[in-house]
Amino acid sequence: MWTNEASDFTPWLAVPENIALLGETIGMDLEVEAQERLVGPFRADILCKETLSGDWVLIENQLERTDHIHLGQIVTYAAGLEAKTIIWIASRFTEEHRAALDWLNEITGEEFRFFGIAVEAWRIGDSPPAPRFHVISSPNDWSRQVRSGAKQVRDGELTESKQLQLEFWERFRTYAEEHAECFRPINPMARPIMPIAIGRSGFHLLAVASLTSSETGGFDQNELRAELLIKHPDHAEGAYQQLLAERSSIEAELGERLHWYEAEGVRRRRMALIQVADLRDRSQWPKYFRWLTEKLDKLHRAFHPRVKALELRAREE
Repeated sequence: MWTNEASDFTPWLAVPENIALLGETIGMDLEVEAQERLVGPFRADILCKETLSGDWVLIENQLERTDHIHLGQIVTYAAGLEAKTIIWIASRFTEEHRAALDWLNEITGEEFRFFGIAVEAWRIGDSPPAPRFHVISSPNDWSRQVRSGAKQVRDGELTESKQLQLEFWERFRTYAEEHAECFRPINPMARPIMPIAIGRSGFHLLAVASLTSSETGGFDQNELRAELLIKHPDHAEGAYQQLLAERSSIEAELGERLHWYEAEGVRRRRMALIQVADLRDRSQWPKYFRWLTEKLDKLHRAFHPRVKALELRAREE
């Protein structure tokens, strides 16, 4: 299926639908930034951004059995590019190289991730070959998060409100993993928001469970919000204006009106659906999970193609 790594496989993987297939396999939303990126005297195969965080993702390809040279390259390239996620793709992983990636995941901090991915080509009868990515090694984010959250609760580091938020998002993730059609929830944290990828760096959806009111700023009522957030130092205003020009058609697709926020400074713009809630009443949580999931799915359907199609130009000083 791929004769040569540099001329066949790397360009194939950099195509949006194929990098999306890899992203789906590891639960990340990836946007290709460069191929054959120089790192000192070397070249990294593919450099991506993880659209949710904006962090660099390094991909190193090897259409053969893994070797020590490529293991050294991924560490060297990651250091040179300050990448947070490193993906090593090969046709076959030796046991010692899989163990090396597992070890790197164990000793590094929570912000770093090392993936070992075996690439395969499958064929049924005379059908064209189809690619398949098989995860050989990955970070155990779930156990890291559980250990971190449990330690915070045990050590009394979380306030009552923070514990409430952590529990809310833990249960929301379980619900959304089963019911959401367009998005993947991330690991829960003790904060009022859960960011969700929408396919482009600088843009993401937000699930918000706030103990304060955005209208009054006080604690007199809680609220849920499903938002699109534009957070970019140069493009926020231009992107916002392009979307605002489509306000009528966007709201017609949603079947309801959005709150459009402009007073966010030059770097941020957002638009939101809002629902009053009582977050301390856990009996209401299933209803809140359903509302957030349905609204986030609707926002994803309406905004995903529009965000992808935006023409971004730096703001004029």
